[in-house]
Amino acid sequence: MNVTRLLHTVRYLKPVQVYGRLWRPKPRVRKGATIDLRARTGPWSPPIPKANPQTGPNRFQFLNQERDIRSWNDAGVPKLWLYHLHYFDCPNLELIEGWSRDNPWGQGNGWEPYPLSLRICNWIKWALEGNFLPETALQSLSQQAEYLAQSMEFHLLANHLFVNAKALVFAGRFFSGPDADRWLRAGLRVLDGQIPEQILHDGGHFERSPMYHALVLEDILDLVNLIRTYPDAIASDAERMWIEAGGRMAGWLTQICHPDGEISFFNDAAIGIAPTLAEVTAYAQRLGVQPSPGRFAESGYVRLENESAVVIFDAGPVGPDYQPGHAHADTLSFELSIRGRRAVVNSGTSTYENNSQRLYQRGTSAHNTARVDGIDQSEVWSAFRVARRARPVDVQTDNCNFAEAGHTGYLRLKDPVLHRRRLELRSGALSVTDIFEARQSHELELFFHLHPDADVALMLDARLSRWVEETAWFPEFNRSILNKTIIGRWGGRLPVRFTTLITW
Repeated sequence: MNVTRLLHTVRYLKPVQVYGRLWRPKPRVRKGATIDLRARTGPWSPPIPKANPQTGPNRFQFLNQERDIRSWNDAGVPKLWLYHLHYFDCPNLELIEGWSRDNPWGQGNGWEPYPLSLRICNWIKWALEGNFLPETALQSLSQQAEYLAQSMEFHLLANHLFVNAKALVFAGRFFSGPDADRWLRAGLRVLDGQIPEQILHDGGHFERSPMYHALVLEDILDLVNLIRTYPDAIASDAERMWIEAGGRMAGWLTQICHPDGEISFFNDAAIGIAPTLAEVTAYAQRLGVQPSPGRFAESGYVRLENESAVVIFDAGPVGPDYQPGHAHADTLSFELSIRGRRAVVNSGTSTYENNSQRLYQRGTSAHNTARVDGIDQSEVWSAFRVARRARPVDVQTDNCNFAEAGHTGYLRLKDPVLHRRRLELRSGALSVTDIFEARQSHELELFFHLHPDADVALMLDARLSRWVEETAWFPEFNRSILNKTIIGRWGGRLPVRFTTLITW
């Protein structure tokens, strides 16, 4: 075990996370499940539709993998795939009854708080759409809510705790009685604290992952939908906070997406997991939530745009210090679209398994940025861990034609290196200037990952040795597409400056 790396990882944890890891009591069964339903006094608007993953009696397709399963907890199936099976994004009565029958209290993947939270909401949303839940399913749903109330993920916090709280609010409004009121109070209490913390002033979610941003935005819109269905249930200040947060988040999502309407690939991000910009926009419109116009600020991203090109630049922190589990070592990376089509792309995310591919996809070399001495800017390790991390400095932009910033990730080297980058967007060209400041010699690498269909010319600084490698782009889970990566390499004494020119 690398003790130093471990210490640099845990030093950022909040006390509640440490306590939650050391002492997590097993939830206790409560007799007499609450199954009385609260009367609805308002309409339920159609939520974002989900594609049916079931292709046969025991056959499902998730994460671009289709398989027959033997049970809800098939030991031969990856855990993330099983999680999606337990989410119930597209419920039906037969599956609901099967789950209730085959998953006793606390046993299996489906009782872990995250899939438990998503399933509670999805069953309730399905019922609010006019579908019938029999008494056995209502009893199971009530027991699931009680289990969640005793097992919220305070040891993880961030988006996990958010969906825990959302699920308790859903259960607390769907059911009636003392238990339901207790769930509602617990969920609202967490949301009251987490929304101001997790949703930044510019509307970005604080984990800085475009994919999780879209997921949390859908959660916010679901809560607004719920409040319209039970308008007498929740204080008006909570409603105002949710609507205002949803508007800011919707505005932010438009800025982080490319002209093709899909998200950019910073931190953990893949297409096909979160709702698209078009789906979120339509849902917000149905609820009367208006996107707030604005620019990136606190989240640290920068968007440059002219008549032919869009550049999205990462000059922000890797995420909240106490939970950077979805962070990549991608500081000062950028993505470029030209005439509505992607040209320069980060490599994306195709797996959460703790393997070499996951480590590569989180590493610096999988992104359009620079690596020094073969070391990642931020110490990403395992599947969801970060030890020492790069921090942006000296961020400047006109939000139109230029952006520049530096980062501290390589100041940890024996001879500290400060990397600075400046992007200048002009008509028909993007100029990328990299400056490396230090006193001794270092090995430098600049990475430029091209979209498989890119039609650009990339001219490296004449002092850089040019390498072209056959690599892969990972736009979705369990999917890879061949592409090319242009790498500029140089070794020598610093300081040094390089300018790369991308033209179209």
